[in-house]
Amino acid sequence: MCCSHDINTNREKGTPFPFNPESIKGMRFFDPHVHMISRTTDDYQAMADAGIVGLIEPAFWLGQPRTGLDSFRDYYSSLIGWERFRSSQFGIKHYCTIGLNSREANNEALAEQVMEILPLFIYKEGVVGVGEIGFDDQTAAEEKYYRLQLELAKEAGLPVQIHTPHRDKKKGTTRSMDIALEHGLDPYMVIVDHNNEETVKEVLDRGFWAAFTIYPFTKMGNERMVEIVKQYGSERIMTNSAADWGISDPLAVPKTAALMKERGISDEDIRMVTYQNAITAFAQSGQLDEADFVTVKEIDQSQKFAGNTVLRGGQQPRIDKNSLIIK
Repeated sequence: MCCSHDINTNREKGTPFPFNPESIKGMRFFDPHVHMISRTTDDYQAMADAGIVGLIEPAFWLGQPRTGLDSFRDYYSSLIGWERFRSSQFGIKHYCTIGLNSREANNEALAEQVMEILPLFIYKEGVVGVGEIGFDDQTAAEEKYYRLQLELAKEAGLPVQIHTPHRDKKKGTTRSMDIALEHGLDPYMVIVDHNNEETVKEVLDRGFWAAFTIYPFTKMGNERMVEIVKQYGSERIMTNSAADWGISDPLAVPKTAALMKERGISDEDIRMVTYQNAITAFAQSGQLDEADFVTVKEIDQSQKFAGNTVLRGGQQPRIDKNSLIIK
């Protein structure tokens, strides 16, 4: 299945080339920012086939504003419930970060209610951070709830996953880090996401983790990511797919690894950027143990969650007791 996708980059001559999973065969990948609520079970299957063994799903907005507290409550519950179960049915360990996203922080009446329920979720099993939080339009309301959630993360001893704004990104990134430091957070506990060439140096120089979203036509492309790693190395740098409701690719992390390998990046640097760094950063939560997904587990798709399975229309369960890869 994964071979039918193409990397959204070109060779130097301008001709596209296919994703060759054989070049990264045997490598493990961890995607620390992927919105699986927007993906199908086919995507889980393709991700497992491509070597993804773990992922983090940050709380975010749903494409349109939520109008009531219960919709937040049900959404957070799905991240620690059904989605965690659904991922397990394809041999992928699912974690999440919980928070009030910056876009919906501007509805202050609802935001106040959401802040009341966040402590009910951030201490749940599999929650590895508070996120994704930060700025969108960089309003006063966004700053207010960003600060409140930084304090919540400090109290819980959890890492913070920052969403940097799409507009005026450099200013918003600097401001996000300044405020985190004002609240006494250790930069090593803060993952600054959606970086690009104009933000990466400051993020790394100040001791934060620099995450890059490989997202078609926007944020970052594969070839640009290769150049980032060539220039800055692999320390405190990680890649993710986001893979949300828009045009996106849940295989962005293994595809980036394949491109890095073709362009001469060492296997160790690839491992750090597409696997180990994310694990190290979010394991500070005490909720993520690499041993949970490097040990082969039984996969039984006949299992149910609240009476529901991943099977439809008389499908037979795919049970594999010998490998995390579903064939």
